[in-house]
Amino acid sequence: MKRIKKWLDIIAVPISKNGEFFVFMYMLSMVSAACTVFYHWKQELYDFSWWEVGLWLYVISALLSILPNVIRKIARGIIYFIAYGISIVDVYCFVKFESPINPSMLMLISETNTKEATEFFSAYVSPEIVFSNVGWVLLVLICHILWTIHRMLKKPKGLIIAEGKVEEFVKRGQQVAGITLLAFLITAFFLSKKNLSELYTLMTKNTLGEVEHKLTEKDCGKQFLPIYRTVFSIYANNLAAKQIDILHKVSKEVEVDSCSFTSPEIVLIIGESYNKSHSQLYGYQYPTTPRQLKMKKEGLLVDFTDVVTSWNLTSFVFKHMMSTYVVGDKGDWCDYPLFAQIFRKAGYHTTFLTNEFLPKAKQAVYDFSGGFFLNDPQLSAEQFDARNSELHVFDDALIHDYLSLQEKEREEGDTLWNGRLTIFHLIGQHQDYRIRCPNSKKRFTPDNYADRTDLKPKWKKNLSNYDNATLYNDSIVERITHLFKDKDAIAIYVPDHGEEVHSRELPHFSGRMHSTKIIQRLAREEFEIPFWIWTSPTYQKNHPEICQRIRLAAKKPYMIDALSHTLMYLAGIHCKYYRPEYDVLSPEYNSERPRILKNQTDYDLLMERKHE
Repeated sequence: MKRIKKWLDIIAVPISKNGEFFVFMYMLSMVSAACTVFYHWKQELYDFSWWEVGLWLYVISALLSILPNVIRKIARGIIYFIAYGISIVDVYCFVKFESPINPSMLMLISETNTKEATEFFSAYVSPEIVFSNVGWVLLVLICHILWTIHRMLKKPKGLIIAEGKVEEFVKRGQQVAGITLLAFLITAFFLSKKNLSELYTLMTKNTLGEVEHKLTEKDCGKQFLPIYRTVFSIYANNLAAKQIDILHKVSKEVEVDSCSFTSPEIVLIIGESYNKSHSQLYGYQYPTTPRQLKMKKEGLLVDFTDVVTSWNLTSFVFKHMMSTYVVGDKGDWCDYPLFAQIFRKAGYHTTFLTNEFLPKAKQAVYDFSGGFFLNDPQLSAEQFDARNSELHVFDDALIHDYLSLQEKEREEGDTLWNGRLTIFHLIGQHQDYRIRCPNSKKRFTPDNYADRTDLKPKWKKNLSNYDNATLYNDSIVERITHLFKDKDAIAIYVPDHGEEVHSRELPHFSGRMHSTKIIQRLAREEFEIPFWIWTSPTYQKNHPEICQRIRLAAKKPYMIDALSHTLMYLAGIHCKYYRPEYDVLSPEYNSERPRILKNQTDYDLLMERKHE
């Protein structure tokens, strides 16, 4: 019995030596966690957060308890400073930007100078913030300060007597408290084990891509605490920095032998979340792409019929498309030059207009992962001569950005270029579909899908929103090509990936499954994509051979990770990075090349289009 009592006393030591620390840090953790939940989005606080916080604080208290008194006090002070600081910043970001601390915020902070920081505080820090969720964190801090003052003051005799009786009561119930604490720790360990294991797995990945893929899984760890989010953000930025360093080294070695500027105006239009089966151009029963059909009938547009993407995640696709890497190459995507660097080195004026990959505080890790190498100051300057500076609700604003940049170039006399590469990166049909098309442009309603008796009314509404977004996208790509109709120009349209949009197969679904197992349905809905090439009348007159090659290539199997090689051919760039076997317009193109989806599944074998 004495041995049991001894062990129970030992178990209680971390709390008895760090009672104040445990109580206030527990209050801070739970208040911060509760204040960063989107309750209006029907989110809920992580079920086992109460247990997990207690377990963490007990472990930290145990470590503190073995330190000498002086060092323990210093260590607690440091933890207080970090914990309150991170919690205030995290909840503040949640209030102001509708997002707690994330990798993008950390990257923005690292690139902020003193002047910008001063402007930020003057613009965003105001007395009203005290009455927001930040006020609850500050209340915990104030209570902690008052308690500390209380301990330091000379106490009245009555209070000393009362505290003594409390201590005597606690000692009498020490065994019960020890048993209760032991039961709590055992329960907390088993309830928290799964989440802690998932967080460990998430934060021990080797690349940012692996981290992002882990986050698409259902079990990827609940980052419900500010400290979790901060550590993850630091970790993600470190992973990004490693690939940035590699890209910097690669960029120093980029060489171009010569460039004939075969195509003076090259336009790359990158769409988003485009389900091929919802394109009228590819046989969809509803008129979602009337303008593209018109361009095809006029002989300006050639649609490719057998094209897939390498991933169903935008960031992976962008890394593959923007790099001269192709799936199957040795090493990683960042071991190869970015094609925009090559174009700029060759003498092309390069413009990048994106409606998704600009640094912003409220940015998911997927956008951070997809855009960090485009937004790094050095790499951005090496890739692009001109960029837009704002994101927009609708894609038509990118056209205004383009016209503004053109006007600026004329004013500055910056117009003497042998060739131009212009990249439009649209938000396209990215979820939420409802906000991807102006109300005045919407044509489809749930009534259009009366034959879809398998769909609930809300699903029909979602379907109509998607088709409206597709119709709006059709108007955007037509307006972009119209900008170049009188020039010697060629334009390529390619979305990053497809999207599930309530196909007739069960179960009904909208979005992407991110399944580890790729089945035919997933490959068809999320990996098969529309792809077309538009040529202006002038281009057709000046480049009949290329136009003929385009027509002959329209039915060839193709995967868009190899797009950079086709672009280099169109530009007439001669360099060691161009490989004709990956250029769909080259006579040397390898039509038998395996099209591997997500580095795991041969698309053609899966769809039974070839035999082993």
